[in-house]
Amino acid sequence: MEFTAPQSPAGLRTTPSWLLNQSASYAGRLISEGFATHDLRGYHYRLLASLAEDGPASQADLGRRCGIDRSDVVAAINDLAGRGLVVRAPDPADRRRNIISSTDAGADVARRMGETVDRVQDDLLAPLSTTERAQLTRLLTRLLEHHSRH
Repeated sequence: MEFTAPQSPAGLRTTPSWLLNQSASYAGRLISEGFATHDLRGYHYRLLASLAEDGPASQADLGRRCGIDRSDVVAAINDLAGRGLVVRAPDPADRRRNIISSTDAGADVARRMGETVDRVQDDLLAPLSTTERAQLTRLLTRLLEHHSRH
């Protein structure tokens, strides 16, 4: 994918907020295109990756783990269940609640989507050395953690 940064005033092009926004926009396009090759979207990956990493959960807990709104979780889980990637089962401790689990096919898709995420990172960060990538990740994590607390 070819990307050309918009021609904005020089004073704007040197501000971290503008640079982060433009980079995030480019990264979002890359990841959306990568997920589209799986005929899935970001919500799907977040849910499948969470199930792969942390195991089964109720719909509500899964939504909280992934930072996805309740109504969006239901729609995404319906889609994943329709594709045979997750299953709903009544919670033995509370029959009013469903527990969501990944199927073997869902775990495989999560793995393949994770490989797509890795390829996107390599593309996005191509001009940076391994050390610079680690430094950028540390700095962005620090920013996010700081602003998440406020």
